[in-house]
Amino acid sequence: MGGHLVTVATCSLNQWVLDWEGNLQRIIESIHLAKKAGARLRVGPELEICGYSSLDHFHELDVYTHSLEMLRKLLEDESCHDILIDVGLPILHRNIRYNARAICLNGKILLIRPKMWLANDGNYREMRHFTPWMRPRETELFHLPKILQEIQGETHVLFGDAVISTPETAFGAETCEELFTPKAPHIDMALDGVEIITNSSGSHFTLQKLDVRLKLIMEATRKSGGVYLYANQQGCDGERLYFDGCAMIIVNGDIVAQGSQFSLNDVEVVTATVDLEEVRAYRSSISRGLQAATSDAKYQRIQTSFELSPEDEDTDIWKKPTLPRPPRYHSVEEEIALCGGCYLWDYLRRSGTAGYLVPLSGGIDSCATATLVYSMCRIVIQAIEDGNRQVIEDVKRICKYGKEGELPKTPQELCNQVFTTIYMGMSKQSSAETRGRAKELSEAIGSYHVNLDIDEAYEAQKKLIVQTTGFDPKFKVHGGTVQENLTLQCLQARIRMVTAYEFGQILPTARGRPGGGSLLVLGSANVGESLRGYLTKYDCSSADINPIGSIDKADLKRFIAWAEKEFDLPCLHDFLTAVPTAELEPITKEYVQSDEADMGMTYAELTVFGRLRKLNKLGPYAMFQRLVHDWSADREKVEGDEAPFYTPRQVAEKVKRFFHFYAINRHKMTTLTPALHCNDYSPDDNRFDLRPFLYPPFWKSWSFKRIDMELEKIEKKREERAGKGKEID
Repeated sequence: MGGHLVTVATCSLNQWVLDWEGNLQRIIESIHLAKKAGARLRVGPELEICGYSSLDHFHELDVYTHSLEMLRKLLEDESCHDILIDVGLPILHRNIRYNARAICLNGKILLIRPKMWLANDGNYREMRHFTPWMRPRETELFHLPKILQEIQGETHVLFGDAVISTPETAFGAETCEELFTPKAPHIDMALDGVEIITNSSGSHFTLQKLDVRLKLIMEATRKSGGVYLYANQQGCDGERLYFDGCAMIIVNGDIVAQGSQFSLNDVEVVTATVDLEEVRAYRSSISRGLQAATSDAKYQRIQTSFELSPEDEDTDIWKKPTLPRPPRYHSVEEEIALCGGCYLWDYLRRSGTAGYLVPLSGGIDSCATATLVYSMCRIVIQAIEDGNRQVIEDVKRICKYGKEGELPKTPQELCNQVFTTIYMGMSKQSSAETRGRAKELSEAIGSYHVNLDIDEAYEAQKKLIVQTTGFDPKFKVHGGTVQENLTLQCLQARIRMVTAYEFGQILPTARGRPGGGSLLVLGSANVGESLRGYLTKYDCSSADINPIGSIDKADLKRFIAWAEKEFDLPCLHDFLTAVPTAELEPITKEYVQSDEADMGMTYAELTVFGRLRKLNKLGPYAMFQRLVHDWSADREKVEGDEAPFYTPRQVAEKVKRFFHFYAINRHKMTTLTPALHCNDYSPDDNRFDLRPFLYPPFWKSWSFKRIDMELEKIEKKREERAGKGKEID
């Protein structure tokens, strides 16, 4: 029968695509830590051997060959024996590519379990790379390659949907997306008496997604009872996604262990001791028993004599079940600070570059990017103080300005070594206020700051037009046309991009950094500006990476207001109260350029348009039908309603304006800087939001004509109601 107290382990690993030996070392370390904690079962992240974000490398045979070579090394390592191991890797079986898990014990493979329901929405492209296993509760034989036959002592192992039976219990596996499906595998497994479910995930971060994930996992065992082990990737593994870890163990709907969501630890193991008798008691209801007894979903059980809970451990009175604890969440502001900071550190240390450079405009967007780099520095300094060996090693390698081997002691000291801010002004367009705000922020966070003007470069480029064409373009405020105005604005913006890369390339050498190196340029275009196309193609929105590219203006403001207090940066207050402006046109007594005036819509409205377009999947006509109610000037004001009040005609104009500019600027999305993915309505063309970039004119479109037809009906009805109201009066 065996005992009933079982210690289990799950983990978050900061894997890196195709870092074969590094990934294996982190897997082995997690197994050692699990064993040290007394665990007899360890589960790791999805595709942990090769790295989840290998993408089209999954089409290459090398990936499958090297994955099996690493699996062999793992099986041969006797320090990883005496524990059941659930490890993720890609498998080529009968010329079909599978996303799979290998369940191993003492150097032998017990089962290869392929993923059955593949993630293929949003950022996920698993159907592009793998085929799902379409035969629930069925198995067949997998022919082992020679390198595994030698250590397995057999030519074949079981492949398919089965569970592992130990003397005291049974455990089964589901993988990431399978948890999110309406009929998840854990339902049938639980009804067939499986008491422990492992979940190997590659689940990326979006703002407040953890709440959804936690509810699903808690509900999985609250309804069916059981022990649920959730493992996840953590960090940047080579893509624009941040995987937010949060490995956890849940028993009968209650969290008993939860790992960090954001961390610089490459290996984090979470363990808990669970009482199997609690699962059996929880499942004792009559209705559950009837469903289990009549269920025809029976799993093949692979028998092993390995005990998860040896009977003699039941007499160990110092061993007891881990108590439930409340779930731990972060606020939106904390998520932005921690996700951005951890992602930027992973990207920096793995890119081999000397640091970051941010063009500071004095506005809130570039301020937010700079504050995220400062958040990174705070997180790194804390990791140094905590004795994180990998972080200390990386800091020593990257920071080469001071004495050899000397570590920075404050975030500002680290910031000065790895972060450059540059203000590129124009004498007539740039205000003393924005220049001053940039300087104050730089001083507060400790960045190496460059303050310069680009007038000479601008005038030289403008002179080319005059000398070549004989035409002297003017700004709008000086009597120029719209096209002249745009030309001169874009000229400044593109000079700033070239200048940023110029300084990023040479500054480490100019500052005397041993070995020179270059700086990664960070972008600062928020999600709303990208969606609307309110940016110059190949201006400072063009960069190496954009940490705020999928965050909207409202969340950025919340983050800056939070950072002002949490990071003790009083200078951030002025950024919050400043009017957003590109400062690309001359400032006069009568005119100061404003972002929202230029766009013809507020940032809050842009957020609504973005969410309805992507998340609610609404085109122009459907969006008008929705917003004519949501933004109706005739609705009653209720508590919590912060939507604007517009007439139907105003709503129609707003929707048309948005889609018009979205369409004519869509080509800009194809060159967007890769942005850290934080929101599910990101317009990132390259991975997330696949659309044409050459549209027919929307103002001639049938969608706009349908809006006009609907508007005519609505206005006619409003007039009739208004007339009836007068008659009653």
